[in-house]
This record gives sequence, structure tokens and C-alpha cells, in this order.
Amino acid sequence: TVGTSSASKNLAVWQGDITTLKVDAIVNAANSQLLGCWSPCHACIDNCIHTYAGTDLRLACYEIMKSHSAANCSAAPYEEPTGSAEITKAYNLPCRFVLHTVGPIVGGRLTERDCDLLASCYTSCLDLAEENALTSIAFCCISTGVFHFPNDRACNVAVTTVRKWLMAHASANMRVV
Repeated sequence: TVGTSSASKNLAVWQGDITTLKVDAIVNAANSQLLGCWSPCHACIDNCIHTYAGTDLRLACYEIMKSHSAANCSAAPYEEPTGSAEITKAYNLPCRFVLHTVGPIVGGRLTERDCDLLASCYTSCLDLAEENALTSIAFCCISTGVFHFPNDRACNVAVTTVRKWLMAHASANMRVV
């Protein structure tokens, strides 16, 4: 467990394969199309989650994106905004749901805007989990891989954001990994 505050009692750090966790939801660090990684055998979390969940996950994400395009009356493919979140079933994974969030892509020097967008990823996922009456959620390290967010700073943003959310939503009794 991280820290000693009441919010920290519901926060744990774990290292391992997120696709094996039996929690209400795991978080996918998705690309803006939400359709998974298209690079065969690429070891990114997006590819791992889509692979282990099975093809139904990609279809569910496609339906979400198609409905957003239709709602926007656009023929152009919809792209999920950075910092927002979507929910799908988990299909072949041991968790119940997958929350998909698009983290910021750091293309040079890290900015406060990058940090704010990353914090929004965590907040959006926690809000979506609460809206769906979930009580446990496991996050991966959002944006730290091919999106180039520095690991140490991403960890600080993640822990700070989750702690603030837990303190503000104590009645949710959310367990966060």
C-alpha cells in the first residue's frame, strides 16, 4: 500500500501482467482509434489486452467509435479525445470490464498540458468506474511506452491524481491498483 492516508488505504502498487487481474476493470492505454495496436507481436499494453480479450473487444470498440462518428454526423473516422475514457466488456479476460483511455503523446519536452491530460486519463477512468458501480480498478502505466511520457513524472501524476480522487469520492469505496 502507498502512504498512510485514508485514501491510500484503497491504493496499491502491483507489478505484473494486468491481463491476469480479477478486478472489476482494467485500464487500457489505448490509441485514439480504440481498435488496438495493429503491429503484430508488439508488446504494448493495447496489443496485449486486445489479444487476450479476443476479437469481440475490437468489435465492441469499433461499435463505440462508429456510434461517435454517427453522433457527430461525420463520415470521417472518430478519434477518442486524449484524457477521456470508454468502457467495454472484458470478454476473455478475468476482469469484468476494460476502460480505454488515450494518454498524451510527448513529442519533445514534457509540458504542464501533457501532465494535465494524463491526470484527466486517471480521473476519467475513475469517474467512469464509479458511474458503472465498479469497486476495483487496475491501471497500467498510461503513456509511458511508445507515447514517451517520462516514467517518474507519470508515476507522480498517477498517484497524486488517484489519491485526490479517492479523497473526494470516499463513499465510492474504490480499490485502485
